[in-house]
Amino acid sequence: MEDNVDQPGKDPVVSPQVSEKQASGGSAETAKRATKVVKPGAGVATKTSVPISSVRKKVEAKSGLDSSSSATKSGATGTKRSSNSIPVVRRNSTGGVPQKPSVSTAREQSNATPTAGNKSTDPIRRSLPELQRSSLPSVVTKSTSVSQAVKLSAGSPLDRSLNKSSGSVVRKPSVKPASSVSSSSSRMTASSLDSSASSGVRKSLSKLSSSSARSPTVTSGVRTGSLSSSMNSSTSLSGRRKAATPEGRDSRFIVLPKVEIKAGDDLRLDLRGHRVRSLKASGLNLSPNLEFVYLRDNLLSMLEGVEILTRVKVLDLSFNEFKGPGFEPLENCRVLQQLYLAGNQITSLASLPQLPNLEFLSVAQNKLRSLTMASQPRLQVLAASKNKISTLKGFPYLPVLEHLRVEENPILKLRNLEAASILLAGPTLKKFNDRDLSREQVAIAKRYPAHASLCIREGWEFCRPEHAADSTFQFLVEQWKDNLPPGFLVKEAFIDQPFEEDTCRCHFTFVQDSTLVTAPQLILKYQWYVGERTPSNFTSVPDATGEVYWPKHENIGKILKVECTPILGETEYPPIFAISSSVSPGTGIPKVVNLDVRGELVEGNTLRGHAEIAWCGGTPVKGVSSWLRRKWNSSPVVIAGAEEEEYKLTINDIDTSLVFMYTPMTKEGAKGEPHYKYTDFVKSAPPSVSKVQIIGDLVEGNTIRGVGDYFGGREGPSKFEWLCERNDTGDFVLVSTDTSEYTLSKEDVGHRLAFAYIPINFEGQEGESVSILSDVVKQAPPKVLNLKIIGDMRENSKVTVTGIVTGGTEGSSRVQWFKTSFPTLEGEKGLEALSTSKIAKAFRIPLGAVGYYIVAKFTPMTPDGESGDPAYVISDAAVDTLPPSLNFLSITGDYSEGGILTGSYGYIGGHEGKSIYNWYIHEVETDSGSLISEVTGLLQYRITKDAIGKFISFQCTPVRDDGIVGEPTMCMGQERVRPGSPKLLSLRIAGVATEGTSLTVDKKYWGGEEGDSLFYWFRSSSDGTPTEIRGATTSSYTLSIDDIGFFISVSCEPVRSDWARGPTVLSEQVGPIIPGPPTCHSLEFLGSMIEGQRLSFNASYTGGEKGNCFHEWLRVKSNGVKEKLSTQDFLDLTLDDVGRCIELVYTPIRKDGTRGNPKSIKSDVVNPADPEGLELIIPDCCEDEELVPRKTYFGGEEGDGEYIWYRTKNKLDGSALLDISNVNEDVCICSKTLTYRPALEDVGAYLALYWVPTRNDGKRGKALVAICNSPVAPALPVVSNVSAKEVSLSIYSGEGEYFGGYEGWSLFSWYRETNEGTISLISGANSRTYEVTDADYNCRLLFGYTPVRSDSVVGELKLSEPTDIILPELPRLEMLALTGKAIEGDVLTVVEVIPESLTQQLVWHKYKQDVRYQWFFSSAVGDNKTFEPLPTQRSCSYKMRLEDVGRYLKCECIVTDVFGRLAEPAYAETGPILPGIPRIDKLEIEGRGFHTNLYAVRGIYSGGKEGKSRIQWLRSMVGSPDLISIPGEVGRMYESNVDDVGYRLVAIYTPIREDGVEGHPVSASTEPIAVEPDVLKEVRQKLDLGSVKFEALCDKDQSTKKTTAVGTLERRTLEVNRKRVKVIKPGSKTSFPTTEIRGTYAPPFHVELFRNDQHRLRIVVDSESEVDLMVQSRHLRDVIVLVIRGFAQRFNSTSLNTLLKIEHSM
Repeated sequence: MEDNVDQPGKDPVVSPQVSEKQASGGSAETAKRATKVVKPGAGVATKTSVPISSVRKKVEAKSGLDSSSSATKSGATGTKRSSNSIPVVRRNSTGGVPQKPSVSTAREQSNATPTAGNKSTDPIRRSLPELQRSSLPSVVTKSTSVSQAVKLSAGSPLDRSLNKSSGSVVRKPSVKPASSVSSSSSRMTASSLDSSASSGVRKSLSKLSSSSARSPTVTSGVRTGSLSSSMNSSTSLSGRRKAATPEGRDSRFIVLPKVEIKAGDDLRLDLRGHRVRSLKASGLNLSPNLEFVYLRDNLLSMLEGVEILTRVKVLDLSFNEFKGPGFEPLENCRVLQQLYLAGNQITSLASLPQLPNLEFLSVAQNKLRSLTMASQPRLQVLAASKNKISTLKGFPYLPVLEHLRVEENPILKLRNLEAASILLAGPTLKKFNDRDLSREQVAIAKRYPAHASLCIREGWEFCRPEHAADSTFQFLVEQWKDNLPPGFLVKEAFIDQPFEEDTCRCHFTFVQDSTLVTAPQLILKYQWYVGERTPSNFTSVPDATGEVYWPKHENIGKILKVECTPILGETEYPPIFAISSSVSPGTGIPKVVNLDVRGELVEGNTLRGHAEIAWCGGTPVKGVSSWLRRKWNSSPVVIAGAEEEEYKLTINDIDTSLVFMYTPMTKEGAKGEPHYKYTDFVKSAPPSVSKVQIIGDLVEGNTIRGVGDYFGGREGPSKFEWLCERNDTGDFVLVSTDTSEYTLSKEDVGHRLAFAYIPINFEGQEGESVSILSDVVKQAPPKVLNLKIIGDMRENSKVTVTGIVTGGTEGSSRVQWFKTSFPTLEGEKGLEALSTSKIAKAFRIPLGAVGYYIVAKFTPMTPDGESGDPAYVISDAAVDTLPPSLNFLSITGDYSEGGILTGSYGYIGGHEGKSIYNWYIHEVETDSGSLISEVTGLLQYRITKDAIGKFISFQCTPVRDDGIVGEPTMCMGQERVRPGSPKLLSLRIAGVATEGTSLTVDKKYWGGEEGDSLFYWFRSSSDGTPTEIRGATTSSYTLSIDDIGFFISVSCEPVRSDWARGPTVLSEQVGPIIPGPPTCHSLEFLGSMIEGQRLSFNASYTGGEKGNCFHEWLRVKSNGVKEKLSTQDFLDLTLDDVGRCIELVYTPIRKDGTRGNPKSIKSDVVNPADPEGLELIIPDCCEDEELVPRKTYFGGEEGDGEYIWYRTKNKLDGSALLDISNVNEDVCICSKTLTYRPALEDVGAYLALYWVPTRNDGKRGKALVAICNSPVAPALPVVSNVSAKEVSLSIYSGEGEYFGGYEGWSLFSWYRETNEGTISLISGANSRTYEVTDADYNCRLLFGYTPVRSDSVVGELKLSEPTDIILPELPRLEMLALTGKAIEGDVLTVVEVIPESLTQQLVWHKYKQDVRYQWFFSSAVGDNKTFEPLPTQRSCSYKMRLEDVGRYLKCECIVTDVFGRLAEPAYAETGPILPGIPRIDKLEIEGRGFHTNLYAVRGIYSGGKEGKSRIQWLRSMVGSPDLISIPGEVGRMYESNVDDVGYRLVAIYTPIREDGVEGHPVSASTEPIAVEPDVLKEVRQKLDLGSVKFEALCDKDQSTKKTTAVGTLERRTLEVNRKRVKVIKPGSKTSFPTTEIRGTYAPPFHVELFRNDQHRLRIVVDSESEVDLMVQSRHLRDVIVLVIRGFAQRFNSTSLNTLLKIEHSM
């Protein structure tokens, strides 16, 4: 976080500072002047500062420092700027760059405005919220004394963070108020200077900054200073140094998270500059509720006591005396968001605990050497400028770090520090050292390996990115080597570039020392982890314990880590690891990683193709699978329907090879490359048979057949046998063979048969026999003949079936009747059952058979229950129907009101349709009646009230389904309808059961016409006893007070109009009856509406027994807003009630708690009381301490009263005190303000205050006078602005300003401070001046001033700021010389020449510490060449490289003495670098050792720019020095072929420079080339056979044309065996096969290849017999060539059998 941000909504403040002359010559009153308000554009008095960009620049501009010193003494300087260019002066507590004018600018503007701040204004005191509310353009400056400086401090870090979180940075004109004496400012500045270790900085600071007191008694460096003073106290000199650069003027800002600070005093504690020494001190008021704590500029050195701040969000501990460790108490501050520790003496952050909510941390201006601390998971800003950080070792894990600042630290010398920070912080880092990240550094960071950040944290020395991979690996190996298995070393440990959902393999290679005895096998165990972009906080991946891992979609952008645990024997050693780069998104195109076919290749088995797919980011879906069948020496053919991953082998697959083809696909439609997998040839299964059974009925005379499912290749002449069981012996006798059918005879009846199936395949192999046993053969069943139906075919007629049964005696034969719409029978088609099967042969035709033919099913049965085949017979005609009619009609039911009558009838005449039903009412039985339309079409009628005394009739008209209507028939009721008995269907009470309301009866009457029914009301108590209410005999009743608490019910006796009575009904009770609502009828105030009076009220109540009525007093503001005051019976009027009204709200409440409507009353406006002073007390007085009287006022709002302070030598009392204004001249007026600060002339006198209390409307009360009890006491003697100035060479003078009575014989002393901070008293140095001695070298001087008052009271010793380090002369170089030749590859060495003077010889001998070198190269050739530094080239020697050719080289030499100073640099320069002799190093051939692979030659060239170097590929026989040239192969790449099998490939590289100069040729070779495994396997198989055939093509046109047309190719058969080779032209319909070439393998037989055509080969038998053949693929060509050469081994000098590892007899 930076402080140099203008805060929106807050006044920027600037401190115009007085010059040294004014500070030393002025009295204490000078510090009390108030400055005038400075407007934008006006001149502002500023304190000049010396811009120090580096120590080297200071040495060059020494005269500039002297002039600046004189300018400082001349007085306050002015700044002349336009209104739109006012400088923004910002306090810097985190190592930022405050903007200050340079010395030259200040010198030019010194006469613009002589002074600023001569006009005085009233002191203005503002808290932080007030400053935020003040408008931005207004600038208020204020000058204070020492004690007032405590109350003014710079804007806290919290203030600045809020402005940054607002999202916009506003730069506006601002100035800063001057402060008087400041001790914490000096202390803070000194601490910042300690971190920078610059002598020039300290010297300049001692001339420009204010002094502070120091304690000489403690040698550890603990300083006791006065209170913190001003806003510019933290301005550091390093910031001034950078302000002069363009980067300083154009600094960028860091935006911080927003922190809410609108909090009250109970959440905020501000004790800045209060000299607090301990957090456990009494009066500090630390509490757990505090959220914002500011304790900067104090004397804290321990954090004990901070653990109580459990809710603190912002904690400012800057500019204290912390040294660390000891930060463990901060562990309780779990919600801490911002922590400020700048300006302390902290040396380590190792004890800083993890703070889960910390977002900002400032540790600038300390003595940190590293940033080692606990991980901070939410830290966004880390400011660590101005420390002694020299290493990145132990850098914490900061996953969300956005801003990192490490300016002015030794580590800035590290090249590519920004790139290292990017590696450590990760992708969240946005700014480094207050600037956006450099694109170049971001690009450099990406070139480092993923594990670089881990190595940096472990102490790896950061190097160039091109060397980082090897360097970090060696660093890790050094860390691992002590924990590896004995005798093993790590050769490689890396992970392939990971892609989404693709195979990612880790590579861990261990090598064993060959000198050791053979050890047990080393086993490697793996575990994969996933982490964020920064390699830390890895999470283990469950079940990822293999060498290969498939990154998932959620892993994109993350990095992978693998831990490899070596296991040797039973010992498990610590793991090593490898880290990948970030996981890249997949291509979306799937690919097959592995394809396999699982299952036994035997007929009937199921094969399953298994594909391992890398989806590469695509959504997995089912791929395209297909199976192909390949017969011997033919192309594969697709198997129709075999498109699944599983395939069951059939008989067609026998003696064929299957091909499983799989094409991966994704849901997005992406299709990968198809892959194939060939199987071996499928074998047939052994012959077998299953599911053997006998088909056919086992009945005498039938033919049965034995069947079974054969399996096992093609079926041959399988055998069949029929055997019959003999009942007497149980043996089976063969009755038939060689046939699967058998006809049952009479001899088989009652016996069982056996059928045996013996499977035999086409090759004659016999399988296992399978047999089955049948049931007993049955006799033939009975039959029926001459079946007939006898009877009339009409509805409801009875018919009978007759027939003759044969096949034995008829038993209980069964008959079932059907109907059909067809006149003829077709089996059981169209039959619909009319009855179940039964013995009866007669049947009555039902209505459902009308229009259908009748069918009878006759099943003959024998007496023993055996049934024969059923027989069917159909009627000659369809069944006829009858006309619709009724055979009966009647009415049943109760003939009374409410009764239900039901009509019943019988229908005949076909299928009934929608018959018509009607009900009639008759006055007499003979009239026609009236139709009851409501029940037309219904068979039931409920008698209503209208039918009482009348007759009821029912009429039915039959209708057939075809619409034919029959004759209607009517039935008359037997009696007249009777009325029903009177009764009540329901009875209840309607109304509210509340006193004063009316209840009514709600009932339902039934039973004729109602007459005058009788009502009676009853009152029931809680015990349920009812009492009749007299006079309550109507259908309604009004509740009275007597009913309260009782229940009410009513009884009713129904009475019909003919006086017939029904049963009496009693209703349910309602109640209990409740009283009416409580009510307040009147409400009034009692008392006067004047401040201080007491109000009461009077209210009347009705509505039942009065309960605890509620009332509330309210204050009504002028805007109508009401404020609750009290609920008591009275109200005392206070000041807050003046000018406002009082409202009383009264709510009546009954004793049972029921509330009535509230009633309110509002008073007139309350008037104030007369003004009166109740108390006036003056506390004890002391010089220069503000005096605030304690007073108590009453009488309305207090206005501006009259205050007069009097000084008197004698203490007055009584009437003299009341009449103090008329006392003699010994009494004088001091002030007319409320507060008063006693001055020196008040010491020893009494102070009195005259006070006239006044109301805000101007009305005055009676005056009060009070006098202090004791005279004014003098202040303790103190001294300020203590400083030590260099009067002349080696002479220093001490100065200081005394305060506190009259000065006596003050004491002076001088001290010597070492670089370690140890301060020691210089013996004998007790005057204001001091002369430097030899013992003062490399030390600083401090002047001590002990004030002594005239009455011998001794004050506290104050120490000045230390002077600059007193140092001897700097070592110098006379010249530099270079040794060596300026040729590429040679080494240049620098030699230093030292001046011959005795002084320099002594300085070099005694004080020289280090000599640093830096090499540069020229970026342009010519007179105006410029030089750029060579990274990492910082030794006295330099080896020239290729890129240096043509350049000029220059070496810079800088000498450093033991005091850390740098001498003037010296330079030595070469001429242009010449190129060296061309040569090639580390030549090697890349590629795997198979004959189908591609090989490439690679080496490192040196010797100028490479020209057209020559490369020649050759073959070398194993064990022979001869080389065989490969014609035409002169490129860097070479594709191997079968001609290379058994040879080593040799590449000869002749380096040639671009100007034609040649170097010495260099060669490299491979291992012997082996046959590709798939080819090798197939060649071995064919050589084992001893004789093979190949299909090929031959060009019938042997002309010398370049390309071969498809139409000119003819088929040829190549036959090869162990003795000879033969090419045959196949025959056709008109010709026989002919042999075109035939020969043995004797020389000159050979096989040639065509390098430009991978499908062609030439077989040469002799000079007259040769043939060119073409095959389908290179694979097949290689197989043919290797098979031929394998058979021809006895004629070759190279044993191909050894390469193929084949043994066979020739």
